[in-house]
Amino acid sequence: MNKTHYELIILGSGPAGLAAGLYAARARIDHLLIEKGAAGGQVLLTDWVDNYPGFPDGLTGFELAEKMEAHARRFGLNTLTANVVSMDLLQTPKQLTLEDGEQLSCNALIICSGARPQRLGIPGEIEFSGKGVSYCATCDAPFYRDMHVAVVGGGNTAVQEASHLTKFASQVTLIHRRDSLRATKVVQERAFANNKIDFIWDSQVIAIEGGKGVERLRLRDTAGKETTLAVDGIFILIGVIPNNEMLPLQLLKAEDGGFIPTDTETRTAVPGVFAAGDIRSKEMRQIVNAAGEGATAVLAAEYYLNNLTP
Repeated sequence: MNKTHYELIILGSGPAGLAAGLYAARARIDHLLIEKGAAGGQVLLTDWVDNYPGFPDGLTGFELAEKMEAHARRFGLNTLTANVVSMDLLQTPKQLTLEDGEQLSCNALIICSGARPQRLGIPGEIEFSGKGVSYCATCDAPFYRDMHVAVVGGGNTAVQEASHLTKFASQVTLIHRRDSLRATKVVQERAFANNKIDFIWDSQVIAIEGGKGVERLRLRDTAGKETTLAVDGIFILIGVIPNNEMLPLQLLKAEDGGFIPTDTETRTAVPGVFAAGDIRSKEMRQIVNAAGEGATAVLAAEYYLNNLTP
């Protein structure tokens, strides 16, 4: 690579990064989008997307990512496959170091590095991902109409999503490793009052089993007793982990387990640095709001670039 400096670098090519890339390319901003793997981020792990505007028949996660990338490339998206291992955001311009030791610089940076689901790490979890194992009830609940599903977790997200699932599933079994929930009282009360939700306490899922899809769970309680539970699907809702290993977290004032706080225009605590998508500190992590944040970040970055002192 000969060119090492850009007006704008976008880190990550999930929905936020691809939307940012589209807006940057279309605005003719001198940009580079860096991605260490395939474009699409977590969308690539989504078997079917049924709630993205403009696709009334739904489409696979791979197809949506492919269309997003193609749209950005039509306007001249500039990309690099590389792994950023560290960065210096106090310098002007900002410095990014790649895994091979090469350094890039930019006047503005949009962080779209995303997050990944916290997994249980048990047999069957990876094998049945997208085939009965899900990490997002808002995304996948309609696929389980009149079925029995399990939810793993005890925090606000798990309990709220269990309640959401009852709009579709015939029965929801919430499995928690403790004898009480961590969710706020009002959220708990709504779940306890819902006759479609039952609870298995002091237990952990130790394996997910089935044929073409999930058919049953193996459970172990705190006394060591093992049982099985027949279900059609399992929602693992024990949190998400930010992809922040390369970020100066203290400088960015990271919070909530390492997510990056921003204002409503995606500006971080560091001038010229923006964050969009699942890496942001926020409540809802959906494809549609990630894409919107990516667009917002480019508009904010463009304003910042236009007002830099020559």
